[in-house]
Amino acid sequence: MPRRDRNQIEQAFLWGQQAPPCILVIFGVTGDLAARKIAPAIYNLARSGQLGEPTIVLGVARRPLDDVQFRAEMLRAITNHSHSQPIDQELWRRFSPRWHYQALQADNEGDYLALAQRLGELDARYKTGGRRLLYLAVGPDILQKVVCNLRQGGLHKPQRPGGFVRVVVEKPFGWDLPSARQLNRCLRRAFRENQVFRIDHYLGKESVGNLLVLRFANTVIEPLLNRRYVDHVQITAAETVGMEGRRGAYYEQAGALRDMVQSHLLQLMALLAMEAPARLSAGDIHDRKVEFLRAIAPPTARQVARRTVRGQYAPSGEFPGYRQELGVSGDSEVETYVALSLFVRNRRWAGVPFHLRTGKALAAKSSRIVVVFKREAAGMFREACDVRGPNCLVIRIYPDEGIGLIIDGKVPGPSSILRPMNLNFRYGEAFEAASPEAYEHLLADAMSGEATLFLRNDEVEASWNLIDGIRTSWIAAGLPKLILYPAGSSGPEQADRLLGDPYKHWHPL
Repeated sequence: MPRRDRNQIEQAFLWGQQAPPCILVIFGVTGDLAARKIAPAIYNLARSGQLGEPTIVLGVARRPLDDVQFRAEMLRAITNHSHSQPIDQELWRRFSPRWHYQALQADNEGDYLALAQRLGELDARYKTGGRRLLYLAVGPDILQKVVCNLRQGGLHKPQRPGGFVRVVVEKPFGWDLPSARQLNRCLRRAFRENQVFRIDHYLGKESVGNLLVLRFANTVIEPLLNRRYVDHVQITAAETVGMEGRRGAYYEQAGALRDMVQSHLLQLMALLAMEAPARLSAGDIHDRKVEFLRAIAPPTARQVARRTVRGQYAPSGEFPGYRQELGVSGDSEVETYVALSLFVRNRRWAGVPFHLRTGKALAAKSSRIVVVFKREAAGMFREACDVRGPNCLVIRIYPDEGIGLIIDGKVPGPSSILRPMNLNFRYGEAFEAASPEAYEHLLADAMSGEATLFLRNDEVEASWNLIDGIRTSWIAAGLPKLILYPAGSSGPEQADRLLGDPYKHWHPL
């Protein structure tokens, strides 16, 4: 098939399927998340033809705004943060009249009755069939109030046959296991589990969604992912930014372990290493992830001291240290970097270390999974001039989304010199059809009721159970000690020791 025809088919498949028309209700719409991610995602879904007609947006927040003021704010947000530029003014002229605003105080029951009335009016006016997606872009401190009042106001259930009510819940989903369980109980009192979509934006990235395809659609990959062939696995999520002038207060309550490891990194680990689901259905995939998360061996206090590294970025050049950031205590002991080694108690992965690391103010922004394979047992090439490393499967999540396979090859010429070679695949080169950004993908899935890339309640609790054990050991023993690392570096040098061998290193950022 000619490349141009193939790409036209890919475009039609990627962008031709529409989510059903509904009213998308965004709680906390005047906040940073809505401006930077949610509003641009809705605009780009409309631009790519993925929104069913008519999809209505109802923004909900405390501030008193009318519809015209709200639309102006959303246009500024889309202009500043959408990856599709320039803004299609004709599209916005047609789409913006369907963006509306409703002022609401989270703890005012009367405001929810007014919201119910407004939703009924919009539903009748635009014929959306009683289909509603409630996006709760609010902090965990007020989430329970909102959910309770949604139930009291009757907004938790469909109002007519064929309608639906789904609720999207943003992270952090709790601060520990008890708070996560409390939130789950709160949600269960108002919604059925299949109505709840707990979002982790990492799962909306195209390279993450492709993990299941890479593993289970390619017989050359899946048979190698086990303790017989794999030496160890590295999972990295590194960021160059610090607190960006607005996250200090949040990070003082969270820290890197709770902010990144509990959600993003454990999810990547589960998708890479879980057993094959019986079917590619949301329920079967969630079952396998929960099974895997529960198989991760909880480290003892002594193991936590040896197998974890805690770091915090210090001033470097013009980059301030964490303790100089807005909202941060001058003597804060909160970690902005964490590296840890985990082991899995099952037949497939017994004895294989999984090394995870994440940090702020590092040398590069990079998210990737590296599967490091064992060296050949026979040692046939020991007499060759060997400057190679181990074979590696590199799954690049950001930047330069793609997959690399590092293998050994002989340098041309009479000498036996071996060098690593990279067999490289890039999404941007292989597909002319642009990949949707994470929030676009996840919003479209939530409107369609596709829950595969969201989190189930028992997944969340299994993750927190592991993280709480590590944090408890940190607090009780005070080990490992917090290490200061220069902003703009690769993090604490002590993280290399987790690999257990001076000849093993983290894959470069």
